[in-house]
Amino acid sequence: MPEPVLQVENLRKEYGPLVAVDGVGFTVPEGGSLAIVGESGSGKTTVARLIVGLERATAGTIRACGRDRSAPARSTRERRLRGREVQIVFQDPYTSLDPRQTMEDAIDEVLRLHRGWPADKRKQRVRELSDLVGMDSRQTRALPRALSGGQRQRVAIARALAAEPQVLILDESVAALDVSIQAQVLNLLADIRDETSISFVLISHDLAVVRQLTDEIVVMWRGRVVERGETADVLDHPQNDYTKLLRSSVPRPGWKPKQRVSMATG
Repeated sequence: MPEPVLQVENLRKEYGPLVAVDGVGFTVPEGGSLAIVGESGSGKTTVARLIVGLERATAGTIRACGRDRSAPARSTRERRLRGREVQIVFQDPYTSLDPRQTMEDAIDEVLRLHRGWPADKRKQRVRELSDLVGMDSRQTRALPRALSGGQRQRVAIARALAAEPQVLILDESVAALDVSIQAQVLNLLADIRDETSISFVLISHDLAVVRQLTDEIVVMWRGRVVERGETADVLDHPQNDYTKLLRSSVPRPGWKPKQRVSMATG
């Protein structure tokens, strides 16, 4: 069988006496989509940062696109290669965008760094990526402060795709968006997944989003994997008590909060 595009084995991350990630492992095939879920503090975002290279693991191995990413990159060329292979889209796109750059400039910068194309070819690719994420020419010339949250997230996705990564990590990438914009971005990601061979790793606490976008799921609690399997099977028939708790915390259709009881007397 072909080697997975992403393979994580016995991953561990310590911050002094605190063990944030403990023995985590999973694989993602080419074109596959995996969710890592859990409550805040479960270690899921730390795993994402370790994979992309923003932090260094205490122990364990990370292989992406057939190459070991566990050790520090030895050269600028290797760092750029790793950046091209694995990209990440964060929850808050505004903090990851340069406020002085238009969308065109933000995407062009990635193409210039990772592809080395001439200006005319980069300009054409910027137009293609803008179309892909549903942004028109007026919006591509705007600065981040002139765009909505959903539009800025589209910019972040287009910029990540400009590197032509084989793995795209989405770290709570729709959590800060309102419901209607969230639906648009999810549909965009679903289209990208269906039309390309890119692999997704989705970091999320939203099980509805996870069900819509991913094939497999890893459930984390206190830095460890407590359950894994096909997304539908795990969500419909959870075996671990923590997974059952996560599932039961999702509001059902028609759910309404209980009316607050007044403590006043009189």
